[in-house]
Amino acid sequence: MTGPTVGAGIDAAFDAALDTVSADRLTATVTTLAGDAFTGRRVGTPGNIAARAWLAGQLTDVGAAVETDPFPVRAVPDIYTAPTVRFDDGTTARDLSFGREVSLHLASADLTAPRRGPLGVAGTGDPTGRWLVVPAGMSLFDAYGHAHGAAGLLLPRNVDADGWQFTMLAGPTPGPLPVLTLAAATHHAVTEVALSGAGWFVGNTPIRRADVTAGNLHGRLRPASGDVELLLTAHFDGVGDHPGLRQPAAADNASGVAVILEAARVLSASLPQGVGVSVALLDGEEVGALGSAHHASRLAEAGVDPLVINVDGAGHLHQAAAVEAGGPAHGLLALLDQAGRHTGVPLVAGPVASDNRRYAGLGFAAIGIGAGMAGYHSPADTPDRVEPGTLTAITQLVVATVWLAARTPARFESSIGDER
Repeated sequence: MTGPTVGAGIDAAFDAALDTVSADRLTATVTTLAGDAFTGRRVGTPGNIAARAWLAGQLTDVGAAVETDPFPVRAVPDIYTAPTVRFDDGTTARDLSFGREVSLHLASADLTAPRRGPLGVAGTGDPTGRWLVVPAGMSLFDAYGHAHGAAGLLLPRNVDADGWQFTMLAGPTPGPLPVLTLAAATHHAVTEVALSGAGWFVGNTPIRRADVTAGNLHGRLRPASGDVELLLTAHFDGVGDHPGLRQPAAADNASGVAVILEAARVLSASLPQGVGVSVALLDGEEVGALGSAHHASRLAEAGVDPLVINVDGAGHLHQAAAVEAGGPAHGLLALLDQAGRHTGVPLVAGPVASDNRRYAGLGFAAIGIGAGMAGYHSPADTPDRVEPGTLTAITQLVVATVWLAARTPARFESSIGDER
């Protein structure tokens, strides 16, 4: 490989900087951001706003010049109360557990009061007044075509390894009917009853859409110098708590924010001359990466051209960290590759579907790093499932990349491939 190396003359200072990365500080940041006070950090909520204020204080403490950049976000889904859902198989009636057996589809209409009706199967019989079970493989569009006058639709949905239906905020706009999603096993049981012609279903879909104001945080650690400018990014928003269901958003993405904050602390104290460094803690990623889209547009308008490193998920490294590059990122990849070799962090090319893509889409050299998200978008995304060793390793990887950028022009071919 042709690429940057760490010169013998700076090895001691370089490694000393890496040694100052604190697993305790990293873990404390994750725990704080995932705590009850910030309520899952959904964009536009009081918990999200409080988290942003706390993060601004953290950046100020490391010596960054901090600014907040607000932007509008329309139609954010909000489940404003836990749904009441009850299934009667003709013999026994029971409540379905919210988040596990049943949840709300993003295309659902808002229905506050529970609606009772007999069961039917979409595409067969008269749908009027019935809750229609949508067969696996039938699209929602096709289901609407069989649902005139129906009470609502019941779609199948898989659950994760912890038994949760994960939460999404970006998706289809509301349709004309209440739409609930049933875990696969529950959907099968309800389908069997519907086919028998027995049973009843009672449910509501309390979901509304809110227009809110989001806000990115920008922190300047060092003005641009020479030809190299680094931008370190991570999104701080989560999918937010549901009524009765805490969704801490520890791995996604309190872990990534912890990495960027700790990297900022280390770099502010030890970074050699030769590189400009700034931080962007981004809002609105869970509603379509809107914060990074807003920020990338601002940078393009200003004629600023940083190398972007985005961290989304630093929960459990396992075999390797995933790396996705976009834009003219060959030089940045070379730096990251050499940093991985120096710190012992294995890297593999893989999808990182996050804010890095918004920067790359506007022509910036951008790399996304992902290292695991247990309990993705569910109550199982808790701080205890974020590994301190992974947080430390990814922080050292980021710090090492910036140090190398300060010492070596970022104009190299990368050897990162499908396997390390």
